[in-house]
Amino acid sequence: MSNSQKTAFITGAGRRLGLAISHALLDDGYQVIAHYHSSSDGVQELVNRGAQALQANLADLTQVRRLITQLQQTTERLDLLVNNASCFFDNQQVAESDEHLVAVFNVHTLAPYLIINELSPKLAKHQGNVINITDIYVDSPNPNYVAYCAAKAGLANLTQSFAKKLAPAVRVNAIQPGPILFLPEHGSDYRQHVLNETPLQLEGGLEPVIHALRFLRDNAFITGEAIKVDGGRSLMI
Repeated sequence: MSNSQKTAFITGAGRRLGLAISHALLDDGYQVIAHYHSSSDGVQELVNRGAQALQANLADLTQVRRLITQLQQTTERLDLLVNNASCFFDNQQVAESDEHLVAVFNVHTLAPYLIINELSPKLAKHQGNVINITDIYVDSPNPNYVAYCAAKAGLANLTQSFAKKLAPAVRVNAIQPGPILFLPEHGSDYRQHVLNETPLQLEGGLEPVIHALRFLRDNAFITGEAIKVDGGRSLMI
C-alpha cells in the first residue's frame, strides 16, 4: 500500500451508509480499508474497486483488538477514521438477551474508544480526522431504545473528549443522521409517521451524510462538533 495515498478506515462498510461512504472515499482517491462483520455483496463491490476488507465482530472486544492489530499491519498511513458500525436493539430485545445489551455498548462505545485510542498516533502523523456516526437520539433519547441511545450518547461524549485530547494533531467530529434511509421492514404507516415529524418531509437518502462527512473532513478549523443531518426531525422529537 502506497505511503503517499491518503487512507481511510470505515467500520460497518459492507452495507447501507458505510458502503456509500466507502464508495465516495474511493471516488475521492482514498485507499479504503473496509471493516465488515459478515460477508456481503457490498464488501465484494469495494474489493473489486481496490479496497481492502477486514472482518471482525465489534461486539467482541477480543476481535476488536485483533482488528486494530491487522489494520496496523496493513497500512503505515491513516488519514481518516469513520466509526460507522451500528446495531439496533429495542428495550425488549435487550431485556431478553444480555448478548444484545453487551453488543449495543461494545459496538457503539467501547469498540470506537479502542479504535480511536490505538490508531491516534497513526492519525496524528498526517493531521488526520475521526468522524463518528452518532444519532439525533443523542440529544433527545427514544424511550423505546434506552440502551441504544445511551451507547450512542457515549460515542458523542467520546467525540468531544478525544477532540480535546488529540488536538491539535487530530480533529474529531460527529454526524447525527435522522431519517436518511428506511429499512425494508418499515411499513408505510411508520414511514409516514416519521415523515410527519420531519419538517422537510423527506427521506433524506445517503448523499446528504456524505456531503456532511466531506465538509467535516475538509474544514481544518472544526473539531468536537456534531452536525445533524435529519431534515429537521430533531426539532420535533
